[in-house]
Amino acid sequence: MPMSVLLVSLIFLGISMLVSGVLKSKFKKYSEVRLVNGLSGAEIATKMLHDNGIYDVKVISVDGFLSDHYNPMNKTVNLSPDVYSGRSVAAAAVAAHECGHAVQHATAYRWLTMRSKLVPFVQFSSGIVQWVLLGGILAINAFPQLLLAGIVLFAITTLFSLITLPVEFDASNRALAWLKREEVTTPKEYPGAKDALKWAAMTYLVAALASVATLVQYIMIYLGGRDRN
Repeated sequence: MPMSVLLVSLIFLGISMLVSGVLKSKFKKYSEVRLVNGLSGAEIATKMLHDNGIYDVKVISVDGFLSDHYNPMNKTVNLSPDVYSGRSVAAAAVAAHECGHAVQHATAYRWLTMRSKLVPFVQFSSGIVQWVLLGGILAINAFPQLLLAGIVLFAITTLFSLITLPVEFDASNRALAWLKREEVTTPKEYPGAKDALKWAAMTYLVAALASVATLVQYIMIYLGGRDRN
């Protein structure tokens, strides 16, 4: 791996670890703030789905810490144990956020639709992109087209990361608007839910910026190699 790419990777790795640490700290903090209404994450998720006219999505518990996600393939809101059974501000925020994705799916939210269409391409690209980029750098003088192919593959994953941003931010906005509108969180609890989701979104922002920065580095390497030929 070229030094410039390695340096960018290390910088964003450090930033990512910092943001991840803050997120875990925030989740722990707001997990200790019990909701006045006493609802669990599972109950909150079910209520938000029903309030949005969604009855064909199941809320289930999955193993892991902050492993929460929405699966559009089998229409399930998957909540980690701390969220599924939790009766805290953190549990409410995360549960509502994942239901935000279910609402996006039900309403054919365009950015989610675009991201879903990219999934097969990303799965293919992620499996070979590093090998193609490595081969392209090693053979840049003899066969620069290989590096260009790697850049195209990496650009697909970068595009996926960028499209993920509006999907995640919109899901949080939907969640927060519902939590406030339905008074699931009190005025005192709401800022905590907002803060928790803000730091969750930051992880996606850092990942997208890292992908863009790395892509630019590979493009510069390709252009530099082409100029020498």
